[in-house]
Amino acid sequence: MKKTVIAYLHTHWDREWYREYEVFRIRLLRVFDNVLDMLEHNLIPSFYFDGQTSALQDYLEIRPEKLDLIKNFISEKRLFIGPFYNIVDEYLTDKNCFEHNLQMGIEYAQQLGCTDFIGYLADTFGHSKNVTKVFKEFGIDKCIVWRGCSDEIPADFKFCGINTVNLVRGYFMDFFSAPFDIEKKTECIKNNLDIISQKSGDVLLLPIGADHLGVERDIKNQIREVNARLEDYQIRLGTPFDYFEAAKENFDKFEWNDELLDNSKTFILQGSFSSHLDIKKLNTECCYKLPFADKLQKTFGLNYDNLIKYAYRLLLQNQAHDGIYGCSTDDVHRENKIRYKKILQITQTIFDEVRFKLGGGVLGMNVGDKTFSGIVEFETTDELIDLQLLKTRKGFDNNILQDTQKIPVTEDYTDIYTYLAEVKDMHTGELCVFVPNDEKTDIELTDNSISNSKISLKVIGNNIIINNDITLEFVDYMDNGDSYNEGFVEGDEGVTADIISVSKHIDGDLRSSLKIETSFFDVIVSLDKNSDYLRFNIDWINDEINHVIKAVFTVNDKIYKTYSEDFNELIERNFEPDYDVRKNLPKTKGIEVKTNTAPMQRFVWANNFGIFTNGITQYEVFKNTLSIPLLRATGIISNPKNPARTTPAGPPIEVSTLQQLGENSVEFYACAGDVSIYENNIDNIFPQVIF
Repeated sequence: MKKTVIAYLHTHWDREWYREYEVFRIRLLRVFDNVLDMLEHNLIPSFYFDGQTSALQDYLEIRPEKLDLIKNFISEKRLFIGPFYNIVDEYLTDKNCFEHNLQMGIEYAQQLGCTDFIGYLADTFGHSKNVTKVFKEFGIDKCIVWRGCSDEIPADFKFCGINTVNLVRGYFMDFFSAPFDIEKKTECIKNNLDIISQKSGDVLLLPIGADHLGVERDIKNQIREVNARLEDYQIRLGTPFDYFEAAKENFDKFEWNDELLDNSKTFILQGSFSSHLDIKKLNTECCYKLPFADKLQKTFGLNYDNLIKYAYRLLLQNQAHDGIYGCSTDDVHRENKIRYKKILQITQTIFDEVRFKLGGGVLGMNVGDKTFSGIVEFETTDELIDLQLLKTRKGFDNNILQDTQKIPVTEDYTDIYTYLAEVKDMHTGELCVFVPNDEKTDIELTDNSISNSKISLKVIGNNIIINNDITLEFVDYMDNGDSYNEGFVEGDEGVTADIISVSKHIDGDLRSSLKIETSFFDVIVSLDKNSDYLRFNIDWINDEINHVIKAVFTVNDKIYKTYSEDFNELIERNFEPDYDVRKNLPKTKGIEVKTNTAPMQRFVWANNFGIFTNGITQYEVFKNTLSIPLLRATGIISNPKNPARTTPAGPPIEVSTLQQLGENSVEFYACAGDVSIYENNIDNIFPQVIF
């Protein structure tokens, strides 16, 4: 008896990737015009539009006359859209953005009449265990995944409490559009169905489609001819929803309650978490500031709800997975940066308007959810002799810029001062006027050391030592990879930066700092009064290509376990510290090297030591070292000769911006102690006080 194969027609739509948005949109018009025509003439029964709405919205902006037709197909359950606004990465987006993505997608889909949703994650580079929690919050009880599933995971399983389909052979089953005769197509389809069948029950799920691919006009006839040649399978066109119903008895047979980051069967392309760190940095800043701007505009009645929604739409467009991964063309990432800058212009202007509304002065407001204590920076045109001055610049008084009855003129161009102030027990929603601090500082600064009552750093010879037992080095490795994978070079031990000099940089009561001159760059290490953490700031000119610079922290014992942030929660991972990636580079086609790297959001913790970052979204474990990339410079989307991956992951398009030549800057923080202290430091490193 033949097994039933439920095949669904789809296209995976990257809004922008190896072509720019407007170029892809013109292709989208042709692809979806054809889909609608085929639906209208009953050449296909249904179409699944990639689990997102942004492509449809982009289409309707050019083809508004098609709206009623689309609504009819949705109401007839022949066209399925949403629940996402667009398909995002699951590790580089925090919970707030993931929720906004779903909210925006579901609202639009429901306006058009769609009520059936699947958490569709067919192409994201691994799957977070925390996405299903959010799905449940939105009433979504189905999920489709692919990358990151180990060999033990069947086609149908329970993923962290949700019925989930593992697309065993991926979503790009485009054999029906391939330039083969029907015999060859049948052979290819049979081979894939045989593999899917090994993981499935009596019913199989077969996607028909691929990246940016249209539907063949004669798809029904092709399926009929293939069916006549298949001995063990019978393909029929349907929907993923049909499959979930047909396979409903299978999902409870296997449970998986952890993340999906196994790359033994599918590429998870983890080098994308360190590609274009300039993009990641902007994304982190926007994700941090936008919710606060929203909270402030609501609190002070600014009536900017639509403006905030617009800013979130820009942010979500940048978080489409090929954009946030940093594996697109130069022009795509230039447009990403423009969108990020628009978001930051909006958030900063809202902050400025609130300050103006409050009447100016040196005011701060706690917009976080916790009582805040710590050192904060603020700008003012007032000279405040009793506070620690950090720097001075020229600019216009904020009150003049925000006053719609005034126009700034040359005479208003004045000195803007950046000061430090200490805040204690500032409650949520509370306003604060900063006053001089009289309490004695606990910071001690010498020509080669900095410390307070909680943490210390000293430079001895060529060694940077934290708390007497943790060392920091900066190491430069070769990278023969691409935007998807770091191209590890066998035998490469890297070049370690030499320390040339160390000196006092700032000597203050609230903040002091050292300047460490190395053979790579200058490092400014700052420490605040009563702070648990050291802050590292590095600004330099990168003039080399195809390399990766890492900050490598060496702790006392081998690292078997880490804790990092995922969806604003603490996630635990286990590692094999003795595994050496450079001794295990793949020789067989179709293999991606296993690494000891992992994604993170704002921090990682191991062996009572933590690293917080602003936009560095990957870490690596090896023996007793924990490292983060400060720069990963390559120059191609997909390198066919990448030693970490034996087959391409995309087109071999050269992309100069990926080398990140020119000005670069990074900021990260080091903190020693039990992982539980991260909660207090998150709020200090990412301040809740807005001016």
